[in-house]
Amino acid sequence: MQAPIMDGVRIKRGQGEVVRLPRGASLTDFADKIDAMPADLVKVLIGLGEMVTATQSIDDDTLRLLGGELNYAVEVVSPEDEDRELLESYNLEFGEDEGEDADLEIRPPVVTVMGHVDHGKTKLLDAIRSTNVVSDEAGGITQHIGAYQVATMTSEGVERKITFIDTPGHEAFTAMRARGAQVTDISILVVAADDGVKPQTIEALNHAQAAGVPIVVAVNKVDKEGADPMKVRGQLTEYGLVAEEFGGETMFVDVSAKQGTGIESLLEAVLLTADAALDLRANPHQDAQGVAIEAHLDRGRGPVATVLVQRGTLRAGDSIVAGDAFGRVRAMLDDEGNPVEVALPSMPVQVLGLTSVPGAGDSFMVVAEDRVARQIAQTRQARERNALLAKNRVKRSLEDFLESLEKGEVAELTLIIKGDVSGSVEALEDALLKIDMGDEVSLRVIHRGVGAINKNDVTLASASKAVIIGFNVRPEGKVAELAAEEGVDVRFYSVIYNAIEEVEAALRGMLKPIYEEVQLGTAEVREVFKSSKFGTIAGCLVQSGEMRRNGKARLIRDGAVVADNLSIAGLRRFKDDVTEVREGFECGVNLGNYQDVKVDDVIETFELREKPRKP
Repeated sequence: MQAPIMDGVRIKRGQGEVVRLPRGASLTDFADKIDAMPADLVKVLIGLGEMVTATQSIDDDTLRLLGGELNYAVEVVSPEDEDRELLESYNLEFGEDEGEDADLEIRPPVVTVMGHVDHGKTKLLDAIRSTNVVSDEAGGITQHIGAYQVATMTSEGVERKITFIDTPGHEAFTAMRARGAQVTDISILVVAADDGVKPQTIEALNHAQAAGVPIVVAVNKVDKEGADPMKVRGQLTEYGLVAEEFGGETMFVDVSAKQGTGIESLLEAVLLTADAALDLRANPHQDAQGVAIEAHLDRGRGPVATVLVQRGTLRAGDSIVAGDAFGRVRAMLDDEGNPVEVALPSMPVQVLGLTSVPGAGDSFMVVAEDRVARQIAQTRQARERNALLAKNRVKRSLEDFLESLEKGEVAELTLIIKGDVSGSVEALEDALLKIDMGDEVSLRVIHRGVGAINKNDVTLASASKAVIIGFNVRPEGKVAELAAEEGVDVRFYSVIYNAIEEVEAALRGMLKPIYEEVQLGTAEVREVFKSSKFGTIAGCLVQSGEMRRNGKARLIRDGAVVADNLSIAGLRRFKDDVTEVREGFECGVNLGNYQDVKVDDVIETFELREKPRKP
């Protein structure tokens, strides 16, 4: 049935049917689903106060608003469902081991090291793999996720491997730490024996418990003065981690990363926990699938991704797709930089040969041919681009526009983020977008990427009046000169929380000042004089504070304000012009053009002072 929605528009109304649309869909996509003209949908949205074109990506709320107006139930397809449907169209499936139970073979456990900043997580991994990572990290804080595989001998004399994932410890890296917990089998929670449980310890514990992984607690720094390992055990009991010696199921191991003591016991505890609580098996005979742990752009080798194989076997020459990146595996390197030909389940390797840098946490899979990998990657790129366009679209109705004119334009800080690795870029963006400045100031990231700051970044920043943030990257060639010519502000950082502090300070600087009214004085009108030269003059006695010439004033009669936003145009003591008159003295007050002054009125003076904002 055709029904008029608004003047000049006739669209077939729904009967509550479900319309499935991807994120960032346009009105053209919606129109195709309900057999309508896109132009008609544009008119409907204009009637609802939204100005969009037929091909513009729009956000989920607007799609649902339009659906409700036309009596359709709009269901926005989640990214996971979109991806599943995309892979199904190529007869692919991610996340399942193929074959029979007999095809599954035991794989090494994947372990994530988590805990409070400066409790010795990286030092512990140093002791395990006998390398020194901390000295290379800015500020001694781990900036990137790394994956390493070590071999250890069990008490039965059997060599077994364990894969370790190192996650950053600062609270700004919550996104990266959470991502580390998503790919892990067991989590080692590092707690310093001399410092005890800290807020980030609880944060890391929550991530591990949310991921449903067993936890082994490494009580570090037991060699330090004041160390109290039993106190740590008691504190963690409050959070559901009860030590075995207290009758619980969690293994606690006392270690000293600095002295290298307790390391073997910790590795044995990891293997015992894995054998007791988990069925760690995978099919090594299928096409490889897994997760990109980290990725960066190398000047000489191009995009380099650190991937963790979760099932199947990855071989040099395989066609792979990782997120919206694709390519053929040109070479694989282990954590020590040695070339390898095959990577079995739970093995982390660096992969060379991708056409672009995947995101940290993106899933990867081997596909039959390069053509399929390219098509999947391009579909994902288009989908993400549409979703980003919809997210960045500034929604504004006519009422909003008029309101913003009255209040003054809302200040917005626009950023472009470039970094050396995708994990850091995502963590920095996540932390910056969590800065809350209320409704007066907003922050928007219009572009993020991996690699050096290039000409396109500066051009975009110039057109958008954006600030470029470079994290562990520098401008290419003469890009710095171009940025200076275009007046683009480029900031460089090597520690993430320094960037967060400066951006927050910039946002505070964009806030309009808050003024508060401070009363200066009051004066009672005792007599009213008329002057041909000055108009009405109020003869007053200053009762409190002081009267100031050119000060702001209001007139109060019988306790009610009868005139506001007045100004003391003239102030006299007898025949002399004065700038101020204090309490207890008489004076003559002229309120400019305002003439309606009566005896017993009260003139109140005040000023507006800037109020400091709370940090």
